[in-house]
Amino acid sequence: MAHARQQSSRDGHCVAVFGASGHTGRFVVAELRRRGFEPLAVARSHTRLAESGFVVEGVPVKTASIDDAVSLDRAFEHTVAVVNCAGPFLDTAGAVGAAAVRAGVHYVDVTAEQPSAQATFETLDAGAREAHVTVMPAMGFFGGLGDLLVTTAVGDWDHVDAIRIGIALDSWHPTAGTRITGARNTAPRRAIIEGKLTTLPQPPREESWEFSDPFGHQRVTEISFSEVVLITRHIRTQNLRTYLNHAPLRDLRDPATPEPTPADEAGRSAQTFLVEAQARRGPATRRASASGRDIYAFTAPLVGEAVQRILAGNPRRSGALAPGELFDAPDFLRALTPDTMTLEISEI
Repeated sequence: MAHARQQSSRDGHCVAVFGASGHTGRFVVAELRRRGFEPLAVARSHTRLAESGFVVEGVPVKTASIDDAVSLDRAFEHTVAVVNCAGPFLDTAGAVGAAAVRAGVHYVDVTAEQPSAQATFETLDAGAREAHVTVMPAMGFFGGLGDLLVTTAVGDWDHVDAIRIGIALDSWHPTAGTRITGARNTAPRRAIIEGKLTTLPQPPREESWEFSDPFGHQRVTEISFSEVVLITRHIRTQNLRTYLNHAPLRDLRDPATPEPTPADEAGRSAQTFLVEAQARRGPATRRASASGRDIYAFTAPLVGEAVQRILAGNPRRSGALAPGELFDAPDFLRALTPDTMTLEISEI
């Protein structure tokens, strides 16, 4: 049945967005439309949809619940892919991803949660292979971007001694969804330390990081996201550690910090970011960095590019895959420049 549904919808352009009425979901809907797809907004309830005020001309709406497999199956009929933007992904990814696989369509989500990404790889890979579809968790700012930058920096090396990722944000005005996910995700964060997947020590490690302008010298704290799960699937390294500067952590920890507000016609906030990946092998270090604006809005072109490449069969592989495992990472990132971000690649 999955194969039949996949074949019947393959010529279509309908991409279901679960959690379309949320902050990131709205950016994803707009990005899919810009790329010529026909987004289908899927919300968890009529009440939640009405409260969100979600109305986009020409975008049909369906409701489906993670507690009702039949409703998910009906929502994903006649689609070619499902994008899950509804966190906490520890609660939604299993049900939504399984429904996409049952429908014989591709699945992408944007989780930053390590346990969620790991569970998706473990539980959906076999079914995705059988259905000949791609499942890709964590294709967002936290997760997918880091994986693509690290893959670009590593290049043709078959292994590296150490990987360091530095993330600098000038501020972080978290959405309500971010706060809910943070409260739900209480699992210890993990990194690769001396060849082993290790729980980060508490209190977390602090260092200094010399970012390029405009961030410059920053104090950073070790805090890993879903990029650890992605990178370790396809890159061998003895150490993999991620750091975030202190300004966004102060904002995030302050319950009075407001949600993001639009600062341009596209609805993006004024927040800016810079992410730098460093891969070291012996005395040589390679770097790849990306800078841009609004981490929530930036997730949308990452998702859009991934969906477009998966549907184009570029390359065609099935199963649960990390973005750096499936795509030509430098080519993928360059496709987002210069309109979405600035990319720099160097070796020292």
